[in-house]
Amino acid sequence: MKKNSILIICMFLSIGLFAQNDTNNNEESIPEMITDRPDATESPNAVPFKMLQIETGGLYASNKDNGVKTELFNYNNTLLRYGLFKNFELRLAWAISDTKESIDNQDSKVIASGFAPLVLGAKVAIVEEKGLLPDIGLMIHMALPFLASEDYKPETTSVSFRFAFAHTLNEKSSISYNLGARWGDDSPEAAYIYTLSYGYSITDKFGAYTELYGNMPEDSRSNHSWDAGLTYLIKHNLQLDATIGSGLSENQDILLSAGVSFRIPN
Repeated sequence: MKKNSILIICMFLSIGLFAQNDTNNNEESIPEMITDRPDATESPNAVPFKMLQIETGGLYASNKDNGVKTELFNYNNTLLRYGLFKNFELRLAWAISDTKESIDNQDSKVIASGFAPLVLGAKVAIVEEKGLLPDIGLMIHMALPFLASEDYKPETTSVSFRFAFAHTLNEKSSISYNLGARWGDDSPEAAYIYTLSYGYSITDKFGAYTELYGNMPEDSRSNHSWDAGLTYLIKHNLQLDATIGSGLSENQDILLSAGVSFRIPN
């Protein structure tokens, strides 16, 4: 609880700093903020040079398999993105979670709690959209097990990559998709990653999306899910989001999440 309180205080201090900086900047001169949440599809765009973007939120997910219900309470899922160079960003992500389990609808008990592995990564924006050619970006991530709490500490380092693509369909809609793979989670097999997302601008402030996403391990059962959500742009550099989703398999139940994203200019 103490860890959660410290992180919440830090988040509000960061928002306060953002608000102070934002009053000293003309919104029209600040590049459009494009986030990598709330959907599973990562954007191909990098954070502008010398800007820090913070994307954070909470998540609840439940799965049921053979009478065993597993619930994930993710209290702090935060991604920091910093524009180190033009079209290149550094990424740092962490999560604080509780995992609960119950059998045949009995009282649930906590089976894991604490920090997930710290994730380090980078994104490079390779190509800008031109005609039929989409925006293209590449992301590489590495999850460090020695920085995780004991309950969530894997034995091996996880490594992943994905290519991100985005097409503008018209003034109000776009389509984005990712293709990649992940190695780790104490398994030698690769898990191939895909996402497909459709976004629509309802107004200048409200946006909506729906997507399909999943992973296909080489020697295990594939997982496929869907979700849909809304975003609300409070200010040019401040956005709220909410998501609901579920799995396409019988054992996958429900996913709920909400969060906030904001950018701190240099």
